[in-house]
Amino acid sequence: MFEKIKERLAHVSKREWIIASICGVAYFLFVLWNAIGHPLSWLWLLLLPVVLDIFTTKIVPWDWWKKYKDTNKTLYSICSWIDAILFALVAVYIINVYFFQNYQIPSSSLEKTLRVGDFLAVNKTTYGTRVPMTPLSMPLMQHTAPKWLGGKKSYLEKPQVKYRRLKGGRKIERGDIVVFNFPAGDTVCELIPNPDYYTLCHAYGRDVVHNRSDVFGKIITRPVDRRENYVKRCVGIAGDSLCIKNNVVFINGKSEPKRDGVQFNYFVRTNGNGISQAFLEKVGISKDDRQVIEPNLTYLFPLSEAMVDKINTHDNVVSLLIENDEMTRGMMYPLGHTEWTRDNYGPIYIPKKGDQILITEDNYWLYERIATAYEHKPIAIGQPYTFEMDYYWMMGDNRHNSSDSRFWGFVPEDHIVGSPVFVWLSLEKDHKGSLDWIRWKRIGLHNFE
Repeated sequence: MFEKIKERLAHVSKREWIIASICGVAYFLFVLWNAIGHPLSWLWLLLLPVVLDIFTTKIVPWDWWKKYKDTNKTLYSICSWIDAILFALVAVYIINVYFFQNYQIPSSSLEKTLRVGDFLAVNKTTYGTRVPMTPLSMPLMQHTAPKWLGGKKSYLEKPQVKYRRLKGGRKIERGDIVVFNFPAGDTVCELIPNPDYYTLCHAYGRDVVHNRSDVFGKIITRPVDRRENYVKRCVGIAGDSLCIKNNVVFINGKSEPKRDGVQFNYFVRTNGNGISQAFLEKVGISKDDRQVIEPNLTYLFPLSEAMVDKINTHDNVVSLLIENDEMTRGMMYPLGHTEWTRDNYGPIYIPKKGDQILITEDNYWLYERIATAYEHKPIAIGQPYTFEMDYYWMMGDNRHNSSDSRFWGFVPEDHIVGSPVFVWLSLEKDHKGSLDWIRWKRIGLHNFE
């Protein structure tokens, strides 16, 4: 064996040594990254000789099919395609799982910061890459395979790996735009995924939701990293106290920094002559956001402070009135709480890893889901509870049109995916098929303040 290896080494070209060295160093650094705080990961170095063998000695005949290039072209062609596809799948899987992921903005919850139709490159290393918890899955598929592949789950439930996060660049800060797995997405009604399962059970009753499959569909459960990806702004980090008063968010007693993109719903009343579509487009109100309450008289628009100033310049506008929040009473997290509303919420404390809190009748329902659904521990009134993870409070900049932490609660650290780094494509759905379909000015955008 050693004579064979020695002979093979003698025929390795300089180019092959360079490629092998680059791949070997990259593999070593990858193992080192995984091994920080997790010594068992060093065992992956046992595969380093295999990596080097692929590019140098080829003791294992990885490319056995190449010898049939002239004698069996069909076999050679098939194996060439298989080899290329497998290489691409492995590369895509590693990049998608450990480094970058594509994400498309599906809703207007972060308008005007991030817009519907924006395609983002999400950096998973910013806060530390989360080691795959459901490792056996199809590349580029979050939880469901496309219909042409059967439309079934794109992953295997088992094995499940315990949550672990690799070394990242920094921790989440207030004001960060964060991509995360939807916490309330652990259980999903197949036919009505939105609102979430728990809201549906609260509204219609659990028995109705489970027994009316014709309306709600099959009840599906999903592991943490296979739940829907959401993107929101982090307004509160672990250890913060949060309160919302008349639409102003207070963190530890101080109001959050003012942001240009924050919007609220306003009733806009005119003198009866209406507002032209051209003017609304100039202001930046998309077609989906144009709600007509009374034709040519009353409208409901989501508006930022700058957009309010523009609307007020219209000759036909008589008054603007911010939308009332009473309709949301009883709909907020924790469901059934009758005092808090969308615009007046809290105060609450956002738990930090290692915090110990005495559970009382007042805070039990606030932290019960953390204990039972995220940390899988018992919780009881009158007893102290110690939190095992950091938690975050996420909200959309489009404050009156955002399903966020006010409705479904805390985001656990094991649900964090990463941060958007730039917009690589932006499509304006109101101009689909026209020359203005692509929003060229947004491509490359990377400042999401």
